[in-house]
Amino acid sequence: MKTALELYDPQIYELIRQEEVRQSGSIRLIPSENYVSKAVMTATGSCLTNKYSEGYPGRRYYEGQQVTDLVETIAINRAKDLFKADHANMQSYSGSVANLNAYYTLIKPGDTIMGMALADGGHLTHGSRGSMTSKIFRSVSYGVNQETGYIDYDYVRDLAKKEKPNLIISGATAYPRKIDFKIFGEIAKEVGAFHVSDIAHLSGLVVAGLHMSPVPYADIVSTTTHKTLRGPRGGMLLCRAEHQKALDRTIIPGQQGGPHMHTIAAVAVALAEANTPEFGAYAAQVIKNAARLGEKLKEYGFKLMTGGTDNHLLLIDLRGSGVTGKMLSKALDRARIVTNFNSVPGDVAPPTNPNGLRIGTPAMTTRGLKEEQMDEIASFIKRVADNVDNEGEIAKVSREVLLLTSQFPVPEHFIVPNQVKPPFVD
Repeated sequence: MKTALELYDPQIYELIRQEEVRQSGSIRLIPSENYVSKAVMTATGSCLTNKYSEGYPGRRYYEGQQVTDLVETIAINRAKDLFKADHANMQSYSGSVANLNAYYTLIKPGDTIMGMALADGGHLTHGSRGSMTSKIFRSVSYGVNQETGYIDYDYVRDLAKKEKPNLIISGATAYPRKIDFKIFGEIAKEVGAFHVSDIAHLSGLVVAGLHMSPVPYADIVSTTTHKTLRGPRGGMLLCRAEHQKALDRTIIPGQQGGPHMHTIAAVAVALAEANTPEFGAYAAQVIKNAARLGEKLKEYGFKLMTGGTDNHLLLIDLRGSGVTGKMLSKALDRARIVTNFNSVPGDVAPPTNPNGLRIGTPAMTTRGLKEEQMDEIASFIKRVADNVDNEGEIAKVSREVLLLTSQFPVPEHFIVPNQVKPPFVD
């Protein structure tokens, strides 16, 4: 029996099928990518995509919200419970939009923000020159110690005292070590700044108790809902009770219209999955796999920023190797190993052809790979790095990757059915 999509638009159907095959037959090492469960996928593709729900539960501008109010309230309650937050807003369309919503809640255009430099592991929306955040706000950037690769908290404090930012941003997108959110909160208090923490990469590790939570130390916490949290593509904001009204008003009517209810429903499902022992075991394995992968890469002679990792990602420094991050990522992609080229601290090369490679373990851990397979993956990366122009060797690695991935099918379910208890709805 053909599906509706296959009947109506066979071309798009076929491309989606090809993408499914690509994801299944590849070693996916991009730290921000993952696989969602069939339950999350079902909610994302549900009839909730048909419904416009501008406003908040009980305060909508459209009628017919009997069901959507319950869905969003469940998502809010699950987020508050899981992250131990006073308030949760589920309506940001993405992590970047969530960050902007957080800034606009606390400060005004022209004020000063201070975030991690893009080249040192920060995100575009942390005040990067190429982002609108540096045009709307005055942007000051802190970095990492160029010798160790670690955040220098004394330097961050000194810079904050000098620049007097209105808002300090903690969190990163390419930093392989733990972040001390408490120190960031203390620095913000010392200089009279607000503290926004972006845990887009770390949220799954935070809820599993494997990384410090910024919730007690930040005015607003921003996160995506995918990556290590293993939900659909979206954004979420957590805040102290004192900021609840301002945050909600910033999002609507301030910046957005109708929320994506199908995404919010899928986030609710992912949050329920994250509140299980199975998810905790998964998150722990993500960290174990990243550590093991880093150890084996170092044995093969690769230089890692900070010498390794405390979390889900690794940053390989290729300077002096004769191979750039872009060259290696392209060669690895031909071998069915998906990574992304990335700048490393102190990199003088342009971001379009930098000297770093960023890799992570969330997606392949979801598929059940463990330390033994990390050893195999490290050997694949070494072989490709030594043969970036040898298509015959790359083809051999590609076949071996396909054999490895065939032993670990993409799972449809991550928890025991009916394990999640129905939540209380206020």
